[in-house]
Amino acid sequence: MLGLLCRSPGTRGMPRAELHGNIMLLIVGGNDTTRSTISASVVAFDRYPTELAKLRARLDLIGNLAPELMRWQTPVAHMRRTAMRDVTVGGCRIARGDKVVMWYLSGNRDENMFERADDFVIDRPNARRHLSFGAGVHRCIGARVAELQVQVLWEEILKRFPKIEVLGLPRRTFSTFLHGYTELEVVIPQRLPVIG
Repeated sequence: MLGLLCRSPGTRGMPRAELHGNIMLLIVGGNDTTRSTISASVVAFDRYPTELAKLRARLDLIGNLAPELMRWQTPVAHMRRTAMRDVTVGGCRIARGDKVVMWYLSGNRDENMFERADDFVIDRPNARRHLSFGAGVHRCIGARVAELQVQVLWEEILKRFPKIEVLGLPRRTFSTFLHGYTELEVVIPQRLPVIG
């Protein structure tokens, strides 16, 4: 991704400070978010054991796991942007230059979009409609990498561990920006032999 940033005609001429900022986002951006999403997957399956049973019974649902986790967890709670032109959204006028905050966490819990929005549902048909990766030119460049990390991790967990027990309440990150975990104690009581 760093190579693409340096070589792409649309980005190779960007000012040094902007390039460095983008490189920092690529290196650090996925760290907290993906880690929190992986922790959230353990929390989700602990709170919704029928969803884990559903996944174990239908391994084809693994492709929907990451999108539903990104929706349910929403690792970045919000993002601020500056309006580039005058616009009206939902009857509210936003002037060019106004600062606006997009609450991904709220959008991902919108009952008009997601039935039973507060619940984790592994086979949710519209899970990919989540807002956690942003949209348009601001869409997360590492979105597919994050999804693959979650998917591959759970493919391996399902082969190895019949159960992961959460001990006590997870501790949340003290942040209005990052929606994650700082502590999640678990016990893995049994390991299955992996064949192949």
